[in-house]
Amino acid sequence: MGRRMTIKDVAKEANVSVATVSYVLNGKDNISADTQLRVRKAVQKLGYVTNLSARSMTTNESRLIGVIIPQTEPGQRLLFHNAFYSEMVGSIEFHARNQGYHILITGANADEDYLTLVKQRNLEGIIIVGIYPDAFYTELKKAQIPIVLVDSYCQDFYFHNVQINDRYGGYLATKHLLECGHREIAMVVSTLRSGGVSDARFNGYKDALEEYGVPFRKEYVFEANVDFESAKEQARRIVSSRHPITAVFAFADLMAVGLMKEFSNLGVRVPDDMSIVGFDDLDLSRLCIPSLTTIHQDIQEKGAKAVEILLSDIKGKSQGKQEVVLPISLVRRDSVKNLLEKQTHEKEGKRGI
Repeated sequence: MGRRMTIKDVAKEANVSVATVSYVLNGKDNISADTQLRVRKAVQKLGYVTNLSARSMTTNESRLIGVIIPQTEPGQRLLFHNAFYSEMVGSIEFHARNQGYHILITGANADEDYLTLVKQRNLEGIIIVGIYPDAFYTELKKAQIPIVLVDSYCQDFYFHNVQINDRYGGYLATKHLLECGHREIAMVVSTLRSGGVSDARFNGYKDALEEYGVPFRKEYVFEANVDFESAKEQARRIVSSRHPITAVFAFADLMAVGLMKEFSNLGVRVPDDMSIVGFDDLDLSRLCIPSLTTIHQDIQEKGAKAVEILLSDIKGKSQGKQEVVLPISLVRRDSVKNLLEKQTHEKEGKRGI
């Protein structure tokens, strides 16, 4: 392989100074059209590519933003087996790249000094997806760079926020089951953490039960990791509990599909014997059989908004803390049985209609 072309080579080829090449490549508008043309022809001829690391040292602009997503456990693999995070990061990368930025994806342990990585990589901003200990947020504030939190209920004024109303989503999901005549409704939820997404959706579940006068039963709440296998284990627990449960609200679509799979293995038919509502409206919710009734949120838009807010702050255009709450809605599919329709048919049959 030949040696890498440098900015000095471009300057020599174009017969201009190194400073002039730098001005042209950085879009300075006080350079003559003829000089700009010579420089760009030299760049094309030599195949010169800007050394972003060197540029970062001179301009303090790395064009690099950090993206933190949760891990299965501290120090373990990232949660890319959950399509929610794949869609989120895909959207962040797309919109960042279209604005000339690249992303550095990582997980962060509760005891990890992420601030060191911020300095080593000269990150210009950070997008944090999910919930982390308060100490982690406190440490990151020391970086003094723009930070956007996605799906976090941290109310520190330093951070921007992009989220949905998770409590309302939990309410919508449970309300739909109640409207379909279900009263013995379980919830399969991720580990409950005060002030987190799981806690918000759980409270929405309780709100709907209270509105319909249905007593909350602690034994109907099943905590699990947000993954397929953990959800299957909860399906076995639900069946073995012998509680008269007729419906389940699952914290996430991935968990809902795991429940459906194991219920089928156990001879419990969905929706005939057990109704299920998920949350997220991932592609798999439309592809599974039966298709999954779920709470829709626009994951792509979440990622786009996070990038928009972050870059606005990086470029000095932000007018203080930004908070965006995106809309959600119920998507009715085939995983919920309407018990009231059955009762209506039975009454009509008795009347001879």
